[in-house]
Amino acid sequence: MKIKNIFKNKSTMSTENSEKECDVNENAVNAVETAAELTVEEQLQEDLAKEKDKFLRLFAEFENFKRRTAKERIELFKTANEEVLQAILPVLDDFDRAMVEISKSNDEVLLKGVELIHEKLKSTLVSKGLEQVEIKAGDAFNADFAEAITQIPAPTDDLKGKVVDVIEKGYKLGDKIIRFPKVVIGN
Repeated sequence: MKIKNIFKNKSTMSTENSEKECDVNENAVNAVETAAELTVEEQLQEDLAKEKDKFLRLFAEFENFKRRTAKERIELFKTANEEVLQAILPVLDDFDRAMVEISKSNDEVLLKGVELIHEKLKSTLVSKGLEQVEIKAGDAFNADFAEAITQIPAPTDDLKGKVVDVIEKGYKLGDKIIRFPKVVIGN
């Protein structure tokens, strides 16, 4: 009987020890799993932060792209007629010369008719954004706004380095000069 009790005590002891070892093992496994969960969770948080940053940068870049293309589109629409208007400028110059010659004649009806057509053409071009570059004799010469064709001796001392005569009118479309005025300057 004693032997039975010894085996019984040993078996209960080994069962208790086994249970304690299982508890210790479970605690160790739980600690490792918790640590792994924390590192995985931290890694996921880092990855999420990186992806958010990439998303925000991409979004900002896309917004800048949209603004830039919208601005380019507006600029394109503003100057889309530039080639057509440049092709019409010689016709406008011819009208100006015709007005000068017709005004020398005594035919008032002809002058009035050509003047009406001339004004209609000018108003149509102005409505499309064409403006004349204002420069006249006596203005200081500025190479940014006029093209010097030639220099002549200044008729008076106050015209030295200034515009003596405007040979051809200049025009701008919006803020861009599409044809510089051609001028003669005094030296």
